[in-house]
Amino acid sequence: MKKATKRFLQTSLAAIGGTAIASFVMSEYLFKIAFHRVNYVPETSKEKQKYANEYWHYVDWFHRVNKEHWTFSTDDGDDQMSAYFIPAADGNRDRAVIISHGYKGNGETMANYAQMFYQLGFNVLLPDDRAHGQSAGKYINFGWLDRLDYQEWLRRLIKRLGDQVKIVLFGVSMGGATVEMMSGEQLPPQVKCIIADCGYSSIREELAYLLKQQYHLPEYPIYPLVSTINRHRLGFYLGDVSSKEQLAKNKLPIFFIHGAKDTYVPSYMAWENYQATHAPKDIWIVDQATHAESFWINPAAYREHVVRFLKKYFD
Repeated sequence: MKKATKRFLQTSLAAIGGTAIASFVMSEYLFKIAFHRVNYVPETSKEKQKYANEYWHYVDWFHRVNKEHWTFSTDDGDDQMSAYFIPAADGNRDRAVIISHGYKGNGETMANYAQMFYQLGFNVLLPDDRAHGQSAGKYINFGWLDRLDYQEWLRRLIKRLGDQVKIVLFGVSMGGATVEMMSGEQLPPQVKCIIADCGYSSIREELAYLLKQQYHLPEYPIYPLVSTINRHRLGFYLGDVSSKEQLAKNKLPIFFIHGAKDTYVPSYMAWENYQATHAPKDIWIVDQATHAESFWINPAAYREHVVRFLKKYFD
């Protein structure tokens, strides 16, 4: 009896140990896939490949338009952040937009939005987030540290254009979440409103959703292990990364845009974000749009909705 019990315990402990090791290996693998820097822009999703010609038209415009390359270094002096500044065509200094790009993108990939705001008379700043584009960094932080870097971009933008400038914060996907998370910070009075397109409500909800949808895995024990790895590598737990918690502190007018058929950041997260803030707010759920597709389905309608919001809260 004692021998059987001992064998049972040994077998059980071996199974538990094997499961723990497998969970850790899977967590490291997922962290590498999701958080490690990629020095290229991955191919877009199949549903948006039909917009390739239009996309490259905007990129060509970005390459030709007059612009300035801005940089600054983080506190240790080694990590250089990069952005491109596009001065307004008419030389005005009274309005500007900071555009925050999506996951594994960069400022250039936001050329379509940059042109839209440029044609509306805005000065445009296009940062590359940490571990993206020309900015330094080994790991993607999903907007949590980027929100602090954008404070420095705001200071430089105000210094360049003057204290009278009015600023819009605009972002798509991870960039949408980034400007949502910025909303809970102490922002300069020049920031007047926010537009967030398909941002997630929290990184915990987003990762749990993707674990289930893409890998058919449960939230536990993978999420806590990935969060612990992130704490070790980047200095914060993933539970800290919450658009909803930041939006609860927001006092600025904000416009939420989201595709009704988004299967990457589901549209219910837009409603969670909308409900989280008590500031003046609008929401537009775009029929038939998948993730980050709202602009591409109908650029004229997208611009019309943005202009309507700006006339209400910015102009």
